[in-house]
Amino acid sequence: MNDLVRQHTALSESDLEWLHLLVSEWQLLSDLSFADLVLWVPTLDGTRYVSVAQMRPNTGPTSYHDDMVGHLVPRGRRPLLDAALDEGRIVREGDPEWREEVPVRVESIPVRREGRVLGVIGRNTNLLTVRTPSRLELTYLQSASDLAQMIAAGSFPFPGQQVDMDASPRVGDGLIRLDADGIVQYASPNALSAYHRLGLASDLVGHHLGQATAELAPSRGPVDEALVKLASGYAPRETEVEGSGGVIQLRAIPLKPKGTRIGSLVLCRDVTELRRRERELITKDATIREIHHRVKNNLQTVAALLRLQSRRMDSDQGREALNEAVRRVGSIAIVHETLSQNLDERVEFDEIADRVLAMVAEISPGKVTCRRTGRFGILDAEVATPLSMVLTEVLQNALEHAFAPGDEGTVEVSAVRGGTSAEARLLITVLDDGCGLPEGFDPKKAGNLGLQIVRTLVEGELGGTFDMVRGPERGTRVVLDIPVRPQK
Repeated sequence: MNDLVRQHTALSESDLEWLHLLVSEWQLLSDLSFADLVLWVPTLDGTRYVSVAQMRPNTGPTSYHDDMVGHLVPRGRRPLLDAALDEGRIVREGDPEWREEVPVRVESIPVRREGRVLGVIGRNTNLLTVRTPSRLELTYLQSASDLAQMIAAGSFPFPGQQVDMDASPRVGDGLIRLDADGIVQYASPNALSAYHRLGLASDLVGHHLGQATAELAPSRGPVDEALVKLASGYAPRETEVEGSGGVIQLRAIPLKPKGTRIGSLVLCRDVTELRRRERELITKDATIREIHHRVKNNLQTVAALLRLQSRRMDSDQGREALNEAVRRVGSIAIVHETLSQNLDERVEFDEIADRVLAMVAEISPGKVTCRRTGRFGILDAEVATPLSMVLTEVLQNALEHAFAPGDEGTVEVSAVRGGTSAEARLLITVLDDGCGLPEGFDPKKAGNLGLQIVRTLVEGELGGTFDMVRGPERGTRVVLDIPVRPQK
């Protein structure tokens, strides 16, 4: 819609925002009208109309099987559009149009903002299934007529009330029509069922909805006056009400077709099962985070025990082996600590990489600087855990074998994400400027325990590749190429 409006019309950005607000709300008008809606805006030269948005009803058959967005229509071809735009009134004159042997009633509703008509809504009703309307359908149509008059007067949609239509109740979920005093004139079967789930034992018609709703909501003190006013439809608001038997979501829409409130629409939806599942998920997430927290604590306890054992070792080789084990356990604990603070099983790995760098740097025999460039990004837990161990082993190997005591040098870890959206990959390079690899060294055959761990984790668990070669000038370069899930 933005591109069409900016390309073909003279509307300002504030006018465009008003149209966006209207389009976010007009599913309500479409469902109440049982009609398709097409928003037509006059072009810059005033000789044509361009359709910038379209909506089909959920409550009836469509009259437009094709997409109308982007169509250009010369002025004069559709007289109802001309009359609504020029005269600023709702136009219903004329006989039904026939489209592919289907009779369609056409109406035009001017879209007004601050006294100016920005465009026209074409309301098109498929008459093929017309029959004697029920009380529900008559209430829908009357409510649609009131909303159409509010659009033509510039009082609907409500400024500053952006609605998330995916989360808000819809017409089919449950509709209650109130008079100006908040008394229920009509309640759809779904709305009545929702209130029965909340604990209502009688009918709603004839009762004050605000008071009835407040009585159903548990309260230890006086009646919630704010809830009474909201459920009475005095202002456009949304809320949830939880009773002894369930939870319902309410959305109040004041009706002011001629500037004075004549009543209200209250849309309601039973969200009891949805909220129950959400609570279960919250409980599950909390349990998972607690498990990660306990695993981290247990791993830290294991690391502490290994550290104590190493201090009692007489053998330097045995002491160093235990210290390596402490670092391996510590790298896994870092991942679980990060997971214990997240709501999902994905982690921002850059923080983990920095902590691994700091942990391994403690074993540096000389003045070696460790740094990271690039971003690892967000990784799944099943990737982050083995990758943290791999990174620990590679860095530990570089610091132990590339530099002699007292040497100065640098170890740089770089990360680059690439590949297609379907097969994203993470390329990790660890480059040092130390003494380099010995002649004839083959990383695929080396018996070093650390390199064996790296090969096993990278090729077996991560499904990637691992290589270790001489650096471009000096030192050693380790290259890891692993598949990862695309970031969202």
